[in-house]
Amino acid sequence: MQKKIVLMFAVCSAVAMLVLLIWYKNHSEMTLLSQQSFPPAAVRVKMVTSDVWTQKIFAAGTVAAEHGIDVTAPLPGTVVSIDFKSGGSVIKGQPLLSLDIGVPEAEYKGLVAMSTLREIQLERATKLFADKQISVSELDSAVAENNAAAAAAAAQKAYIDRKTVYAPFDGELGIRLIDLGSYLTPGDPIVSLQMLDPINIDYSLPEKHLQDVKVGQQLELSVSAYPERIFLARITTIEPNIDLDTRTLKIRASLRNPQKLLKPGMFVESWTIRKDKKTVLKLPRTAVTYSSFGEVVFVVTSKGDDTVVERRSVTTGEIRGDEIELVSGVGEQDLVVVIGQNKLRNGMKVMVTETLSTSDVD
Repeated sequence: MQKKIVLMFAVCSAVAMLVLLIWYKNHSEMTLLSQQSFPPAAVRVKMVTSDVWTQKIFAAGTVAAEHGIDVTAPLPGTVVSIDFKSGGSVIKGQPLLSLDIGVPEAEYKGLVAMSTLREIQLERATKLFADKQISVSELDSAVAENNAAAAAAAAQKAYIDRKTVYAPFDGELGIRLIDLGSYLTPGDPIVSLQMLDPINIDYSLPEKHLQDVKVGQQLELSVSAYPERIFLARITTIEPNIDLDTRTLKIRASLRNPQKLLKPGMFVESWTIRKDKKTVLKLPRTAVTYSSFGEVVFVVTSKGDDTVVERRSVTTGEIRGDEIELVSGVGEQDLVVVIGQNKLRNGMKVMVTETLSTSDVD
């Protein structure tokens, strides 16, 4: 029994000594590490500057064609001729498609013959009336029959003409939806036709901006297909009423689109340019760090003979390109870290390697 107690005591003592040795080693390493001096972190900074920004109202919108339709068949018939290609350009009045006119054309010839006969009968009746051989009522009947025959022939001619489908305006065609020999009924789609130049932008603004917009006002546009390009348009129409469901004002702007870059249905980001301007403090967007504490920047300050950084919470405003507005948290001419802040902490020593201009920051 005593041997077991002695053995357990020996084991416990050995474990305690091992734990003590590990703690002492770690403590010594931490003490040595804390006594070492690390070189200052290298950072690049930018001075907070003020600028005058034109006021803009942001809104999402949609590209809409000046004229856009699905060309449809006005009359029933079999397709005998297709005079366009998918994706082609057409001008107003250009024939697109022809339907079979065999039977209607034969009927038209018969109506023309009848109209010619009625015209001859009217000439004869006129002469007889002049010779007082027929009454006024008989002459009137001849006139009426002649007019009716001419109208019937004209109606049939118009019916035949409508068997050919024409482009109602200049534009770009889509994908052909019919083939030779297809039988069409009235309303069947043939091809999409869109006028792309000029092009429209439809968007809405909250009713509070009613006094901020007017016809002729300029706006800037951006689309995801051309992220580096800004398009300029002007407001052409403002709805006279406010939408009851959304309490928004519907607006249409227009611009030239000679290269056909903008297509109907594209999503657009728009900025309506206001007349008033504002003075802002700005920095490159890379200067602002987003964390669980909110938006922060690292401002370079002096502490004795050392250059250190101070972490400050900021409130940001509008973003324009690579620059961001700072509403609060910094002052003009403060030096703020714009590159290298991911390795910084509050109060850390730094070494400024370069003071950048706005054009130097990506």
